[in-house]
Amino acid sequence: MILTHRFLILAFFAPVLLFAQSTAPKYSNEFMNIGAGAAALGMSNTAVSMVDDVTAGYWNPAGLNRLKSKYEGALMHSEYFAGIAKYDYGAIALRLDTSSVLAVSLVRFGIDNIPDTRFLYDANGTINYGNVRSFAVADYGTLISYARKNVLLRNLNLGANFKIIRRQVGQFASAWGFGLDAGAQYQYKKWRFGLVARDVTGTYNAWSFNTNELQDVFLLTGNRIPENSVEVTLPKWVLGASRYVSFYDKIGLNMGIDADFTFDGKRNTIIQSDVLSIDPKIGMEVNYVKVVYLRAGMGNVQKIKDFNQESKLTPQFNFGVGIRIKKIQIDYALANVGDVRSNGLYSNIFSLKIGIQ
Repeated sequence: MILTHRFLILAFFAPVLLFAQSTAPKYSNEFMNIGAGAAALGMSNTAVSMVDDVTAGYWNPAGLNRLKSKYEGALMHSEYFAGIAKYDYGAIALRLDTSSVLAVSLVRFGIDNIPDTRFLYDANGTINYGNVRSFAVADYGTLISYARKNVLLRNLNLGANFKIIRRQVGQFASAWGFGLDAGAQYQYKKWRFGLVARDVTGTYNAWSFNTNELQDVFLLTGNRIPENSVEVTLPKWVLGASRYVSFYDKIGLNMGIDADFTFDGKRNTIIQSDVLSIDPKIGMEVNYVKVVYLRAGMGNVQKIKDFNQESKLTPQFNFGVGIRIKKIQIDYALANVGDVRSNGLYSNIFSLKIGIQ
């Protein structure tokens, strides 16, 4: 019985420990790809060219220069897997002058109060529930953003993020990571174009393990005790374009398309190769006098095999609504965490945005 409980603990940690041993895993720091703000999530993360508020610090730092207020803040909360995992986002932006903006964004994705049953049995082999402890597994991301207008091209905005990553697996393992993002936005007539290079230099997570806490479990299960290691998040480019159209001076339509370019090998995307994979997504937002907003998006299109082992393209659809009262905006999105086959992973996402001055 002792072996069984300790094996369950080890099974929980196995994915984290295996990822940390790889030099450049295909999926690293994925919690930083969930999204920020219910408005963009309702459009399936189509935001690189559209974004023009404080959430640009997350999507494309160049978009911060299109802030409409001197100060702007945003908060978002969502839960996944029946509330087991919680995702929180907060950001604040400050316009320094007419051509530059500074912003700070914080992200947390975590699971709290996980039972630690390693000490469920006392020295006499008797179950003692008072010995059950708890721990949390959480990932933290901090983005310090700076955006500035280009002095040579009036319609070109540039921006960059300094990224700090903190990953904590209870008292068992932890990592610090650092990286950079770079972004640009350009407006041509009614068209807007955006480009962001995430982890442009690679984001390096340095893992360390508290082997004293896990040594007994590894010895009982015959597994190799992990060593401290470095995990690298490879660069990803996101290219986008959008256009805003007005109807009858009261109705506005904003439509856009983004495409993620990854260079870490073949992924389950529409366009894929051994070197490059491209994941396109589209989104749209309809507003009435820029007070009421309706949103929809489609993305994360994957090839899924049915019972006959025949592959078919399966998209993921997201939806959202919003309301703006002066400089206060409340948004809601019904968005999927990423599994196109499961309706159970849809989450109710709420966000609040406030502008001052």
